[in-house]
Parts: sequence; structure tokens; C-alpha cells
Amino acid sequence: MTTTPSDSLILNVDDSEGARYAKSRTLTRAGFRVIEAASGGEALERAENDLPDLVLLDVKLPDINGFEVCRRLKENAKTQPILVLQTSASYIGVSDKIRALEGGADNYLFEPIEPEELVANVRALLRLGRVERELREVDRRKDIFLATLAHELRNPLGPIRNSVEMLQRLDPYVPQVQENARQTIIRQTNHLVRLVDDLLDVARITQGKIVLREEPVELKTFIDAAIETTKPILQSLRHVLTLDLPSKAAWINGDAVRLAQVVGNLLHNAAKFTPPGGSLNLTAARENDGIRISVTDNGIGIEAEDASSIFELFTQAGHAPDRVQDGLGIGLSLVKAIVELHRGSVTMTSPGPGLGSTFNLWLPLLPDAAVEQDVAATKEVKNAGRRVMIVDDNQDAANILGALVEHEGHTVQIRYNGVDAIACASTFLPEAVFLDIGLPDMPGYDVAVALRRLQGMENATLIALTGYGQDKDRLRTAEAGFNRHVVKPIDFSTLSEMLRSA
Repeated sequence: MTTTPSDSLILNVDDSEGARYAKSRTLTRAGFRVIEAASGGEALERAENDLPDLVLLDVKLPDINGFEVCRRLKENAKTQPILVLQTSASYIGVSDKIRALEGGADNYLFEPIEPEELVANVRALLRLGRVERELREVDRRKDIFLATLAHELRNPLGPIRNSVEMLQRLDPYVPQVQENARQTIIRQTNHLVRLVDDLLDVARITQGKIVLREEPVELKTFIDAAIETTKPILQSLRHVLTLDLPSKAAWINGDAVRLAQVVGNLLHNAAKFTPPGGSLNLTAARENDGIRISVTDNGIGIEAEDASSIFELFTQAGHAPDRVQDGLGIGLSLVKAIVELHRGSVTMTSPGPGLGSTFNLWLPLLPDAAVEQDVAATKEVKNAGRRVMIVDDNQDAANILGALVEHEGHTVQIRYNGVDAIACASTFLPEAVFLDIGLPDMPGYDVAVALRRLQGMENATLIALTGYGQDKDRLRTAEAGFNRHVVKPIDFSTLSEMLRSA
């Protein structure tokens, strides 16, 4: 829909009654709705209450100068989208205009201003404002679409992966061709999960919403985790990976999951752009107050002109158009964003096409990084049998997850809606509950609250099993009383760890 001038509200701010009257009259004749303010304080109040589309703001005001008024408008989340057109008959130097624009003004005009020029500038800024609002709305809808898409994709991935896990446990000794088929299903399912997670991280990157859960992490811990996640692609392409890590423990203050994701993405990137039977090398060495981690391959390399853009979103320099397995061009953008959140840096070098590549990542070490804590080795204790309830309206997902849990020696009850789950829990008193959020009769949040109110369920472990994994979703499950938030599909090792600690 095209916005007409009469749809736009202008706040005219000037302490000179005559000048204010003249500008208001010009704007009113052009078809705009106009409200007025004679001081900076009044302007801030009216802007927050009336939310005009544009503020016509004189710099010289009796209480607060226009530069400061503009700064406050742009710092306030409520008034930040309002366009600001600053004017002045006193501050007419280039430095004044620069000061205004750097302070958040959308344009700056020197007075006296011809009526036609004023109206043309206001209309131009309003057109710009409409475009910005439309882009923000498109961006908001994109984020909603990505979250919904991820949820819908994760729902079938869970039972697919769990079904293969179940087949492996029920019949571990099968012909090689059958085992190869199982491994193919697992690899491709994991690949889909990876793509879904990358899609969601795009939204987090663009909104600055990647939040780290920082704690002391030992270097080998997240490198081992990264190697484990990339082992399937390394084996399928027959690559040889060599390691050269420090003999002493190196401790980093960071998010272990995200750091494993960074190294995993670099290894995955090196593997997919190296012809089968290639060589990959992962080294780590202390450098100044940090640790430098390098991933080197003998793959396809990269043109010099592409090196500067390799970390940009959706960039896939050097790939062939028909290589759909190359992914979405998101992985290296995630690497850069996560490394910078850890106060580190990442660079890439290549001698040229066909000559391989090296990615260098630097992370700061903790001051006491040289001190290695003695950790007593503990034997893994087999899970004691637990009472476990699984609640999911996707019957395939619930049944196969229940079969897996039962196969591990636990007692299982399965329910497909909230009402039945609450009734079952009142007598079964499960020690752990895997609870889907999108149930047909009531939200999983409400079920969690009801379960917590049951006598004997106060200390039960409630695990939200859902396709939604954004920060706001995790916050909402925590507020509802869940102990854990797990994004579908859940892998068996994670499931076992949760039941072990339930």
C-alpha cells in the first residue's frame, strides 16, 4: 500500500514561534499532519507519546540543543525508528552537518529553507523510512519462516535417526551392505540437522543474538568434539587427518559447544573442498597470550580475489555450481562471528587454485592456562533404571524414542497429549520427562507447570524436546520449569547423559 502525505505525522520542533509557524504552515499545506514542540524536553516527550514519522528539529533550543535531542531519540528503542531532519540558521558549517549526521540525524539543512525544498526533503526521507520499515518487516518474517522451517524439518529427522539407532542396538551384526545403508542414513540425517542449525544461526548473526555460555574450556576438549562430528565426512572421502597439539593443557574462557562448532566447520570446509584421499592437518601452538589453531588442506585452494570475501554470508568461493553437498555458504560466516565473540580472530591464506588452503584462528588463553588441574579418572557407571515418560503428539517420534529408552533398561510410559500425560504422571511419578512443546490439546509449557504441581514431581527432570531452538524459546521453557531444552532430533549419547544425571 502506498502511503500518502496525510498518513504521515510530523513533529515540528523550534523555539522561535514565527519560524515554527512558517514551517508548520508549509507542511500542512503539503498535506502532512503536524504537531509542535518549543523545547528539547517537550520534543522528547511528544516524540515518545505521539510517535511521529519524522521530527523536523531545529538545533538551537532553549534547554537541550538539537544534537542532544537527536542522540536521545536514536538511543531510545521506542523512538529510534523516527526520522530526524535537523535544521539550523546558526550552525551552518560542514563540521556542524557532520556532527548532526554522526549523531543519528537522517539529513541536515541550512536555513533559510525554501518551502519547496523543505517539502521535498521531508517526502524523500519519508520514502526512505517506508523502505526501511518494509525491509525490517521482511527481515522479521524471514526469521519467523526460518524458525518454523527448522521446527518442521526437525520433527521427522528425530524418528529417522532414532529408528536407525534402534536397529543398530537390536541387530548389531548385519551384512556390510546393510550396515553401510544404516550409516548413510545417519550421515545424511546429521547433514540435514547441520544445515537446519546453520539456517537458524544466520538469523542470530544478523540480529547479534548469538549468546555464549562461557566457562574454562580445555583446548583438547573442543578439538576432540569437532573431530568426532567431522569423522563421517573424513572417512567417506578417505582423507588423512594429522594432529599436532600442545603437550600442556591450554585453557580458554569460552563456550565449548560453539568452539567445537568453529573447529568442526573449518575441518568440514577443508574436507569437502579437498579431493578424495587428501591430507588435512590440524595444529595448535601457543602464541603470545593466546593459542593459534591452524587447519591446512591440499585441496582446491582459492583465487586471491576471493580470499577477502570468503567469510561473508552465503559466499562459496571456488565451488562448482552442481556441488549441492557444499552447503549454504554459512559455515565460515559463523566461524568469524563466533571467534570474534570469543575476542579472537580468524584469517585464511591460499597459494592459489589447486594448492590448498590454511585457516588460522587465534583465541586468547586464560591467565592460568599453564596450570593443569588433576582430574580423577572415573569409571562410567551404567544407568540405573529410571521411570521415564515421553510426551509427543508425533506418534512415530514418541514410540521410537520410547523403544530406545526402554532398550537401555528404563521403565517407559508414552503419551500423545497433555491431559493424558498429566493423568499418567500423577500415578507413574516419572523421574524424567521428555516433553514436546507443540501438543494438540495444550502447550507443553502448561503441561510442565501442571507436572511441577503434582506431589512427588517437584524434583523430576523435565526436558523440553522441540523443534524450536531460538534464545526466546529456551528462555520460555526455563520459565515454565524445564531443566533442559533439547532441539530435535536428539542423539542417543545426549539422551543417555540426561538420563544418567536425572
